[in-house]
Amino acid sequence: MEKIRVIITNDQKKVKIPTGIRMLIRRCCHAVLRMEGFDDPAEISVTFVDNEQIRELNAQYRNKDSSTDVLSFPMGENGIYDINHDTGAKILGDIVLSMETALEQADRYGHGLDREVGYLTAHSMLHLLGYDHENGGMERVRMREKEELVMTQLGLPGTSSYTV
Repeated sequence: MEKIRVIITNDQKKVKIPTGIRMLIRRCCHAVLRMEGFDDPAEISVTFVDNEQIRELNAQYRNKDSSTDVLSFPMGENGIYDINHDTGAKILGDIVLSMETALEQADRYGHGLDREVGYLTAHSMLHLLGYDHENGGMERVRMREKEELVMTQLGLPGTSSYTV
């Protein structure tokens, strides 16, 4: 696999970022790309925000005036991506993760913040690669299976509680 650059920025102060979360996100991005056979150099941007910041983005870009756990902003379509002319890497897009919601969901579902952040990262990476679950059906099932496969590969707890 070629060089993968994951740029992580913390733009929130509500949740202390635990040691190891940044490395987990990088490992998760690599695992998804490996699973999908994506062998080109790539760049991904991940930004930690709070609920108010993600609510504003959700309202601006999706016309949904509510907070959410994660937003994905793909930079490509049908496997064609913008290129960073300095590095030659394909710019896959941006992941915006609400650390407040991730912490709340980890507590609600009874697992650690690392598992929740790993899952949300895998979910968003699949969106950056063109997967979509919004219409349900087999693509939603396939996407969910891939998310759980990545969790297993990273040694994070899986879940059998999801329904489709």
